[in-house]
This record gives sequence, structure tokens and C-alpha cells, in this order.
Amino acid sequence: MATLGLRCPTPRQGTRSVAGPQLLPRSLAISRPSTLACTEARTNYHAQHICWMKKAVHKPILNLNRHCLISSEGNSEHQPSLLTPSEIIQQFYTCINSKDQKELRKLISNDCFFEEYSFSKAFEGKEEVMHFFEQLMESTGSNVKFNIERVCEGDELTVWAMWHLDWKEKPIPFTRGCSFYECSEHGQRLIIKKARVMIESPIKLGVLVLTLLKMVTYIFDNFPRATERFLQRPHAILNLLLNIYNIFFEPLIHPILDFYINLWKLVSQTLGYLLNILITISKPFK
Repeated sequence: MATLGLRCPTPRQGTRSVAGPQLLPRSLAISRPSTLACTEARTNYHAQHICWMKKAVHKPILNLNRHCLISSEGNSEHQPSLLTPSEIIQQFYTCINSKDQKELRKLISNDCFFEEYSFSKAFEGKEEVMHFFEQLMESTGSNVKFNIERVCEGDELTVWAMWHLDWKEKPIPFTRGCSFYECSEHGQRLIIKKARVMIESPIKLGVLVLTLLKMVTYIFDNFPRATERFLQRPHAILNLLLNIYNIFFEPLIHPILDFYINLWKLVSQTLGYLLNILITISKPFK
């Protein structure tokens, strides 16, 4: 800060100085108000900081996990389960990939209802469901794994999962699937109560599907009473038709199928022998 070079007059010797306001250099006169302003600004900053801290203390914490419970007896925090439904499903597929039946059993409810649309009948109860997964884990071996593409969590503890199968981290064709899960609260954790699994069909019927749908619709419209009975108990009627086939038609059809299978085996073996003879004969002419 620049000064004007003013000096206070010094009293002569032998003279008495008069008490009064003393003149200060302009530099000091200017610096004093700035110091007061800095002090006042600092005071306002501390006051605002204290006010903000008080608001922060009384501000409620919103991002608490819904599975986190605080004990009323003390300040200790009890966390029974921090897993969301989507994390439960990811853990479910991890157990299948690692062949961990013990941990997988903990994720299945006793009254679990599991529908896999490749099978004609659903699996009911923990034992039937676990038996299915035991066969599944045995069938996939050590190289085939579930690859989870996307997991979407819905309302009321529901989860959608899209997946496909990999062999040594390489996707296998025609193995894409979509699964729907319903979870339930069991004590202090979540378990799987219901599941529906839809798998991509390796046979792409295309227009044939529309043709079959048109035929089924025609039958339903022309035979409404029979359709109503069928729709009330479809599995029972399908099982009845299967039993009729096994009793009356299989004894007739099975020998015919065996005959054609053996005939095609004989034809393929004969063609193989003829091809080997032709290759042997053509070698000297090369």
C-alpha cells in the first residue's frame, strides 16, 4: 500500500505537548478499516459455518438400506441382510456356476414353485427344485456357465433376469433364456419363492407357429365346451392323451420306427463301404 510521506511534527525541547488526537499516516488510517472488514467477514463466515453445521446435524439421512435395522437398546447397528432381490438372484446363479448346493439350498424356500417351460410339469417344494438343480449342475459340467446379461428389479420383490450359456467364456448358440423370480422375506433375509424360466427354442418354426396358432384357434372356436374343459385342466388332459398313446399307439408305432431306424443304419453302412471301395480303386489313377 502506497503512502504519502506525511510526518508527525516532533515537539521542540522545552515545550509541552498538547493532548489531543494525533495524526496518523495515511497508510495506517487506510489499513485499519480493511482489517476491521476482514475481521467482520471472518466473523460472518464462522457464523454461517456454525449455522450450516446445525442444519447438517438435524438433516435426516435418506439413503438408508431398508434391510438395515437399528437396535433400540443401544447405538449398535444390526444388519441382518444387505442383499436386494437382484443381488439374491445374482448370488443364485453364482451358486449354480460354482456347484455350491449348500448355499443354493439356503436361497430356496420350502414351498418354492419352479416352472421350467421345457418340462410338462412344474417342480413344487424345495426337494423337487433342488433335485432339478442337482441334475442341471451335473449336466453343465465344469466348463458351461450361466452368463447374466441383465437383471431388472421390479415391485414387490420381483426380479427379471436375462442370460445365456457360455462354454469357456464363449457363448453357446440357442441357449438364451429369460427368468422371472418372486422373492419373499424369511426372517431377516430374502429367499426365492417362485420362478418361471423361458428358454430359446433351437428349432425356428417361423411361419409354422402362426399356422399352428390359426389351427388351434379354429378348433377352440368350433368346440367351445371341449375347449373350456381342456383349459381348466390342461396337464391332466395331456397326461391322459400321453397314456392313451403309450397303451394303444406305441406298441404299433415303436416297431415301425425301429424298422426304419435299422434300415437307415444298413443303408448308411452300405454307402460307407461303397465309398471306401471307390476311394481305394481311384488311388492308382492319381
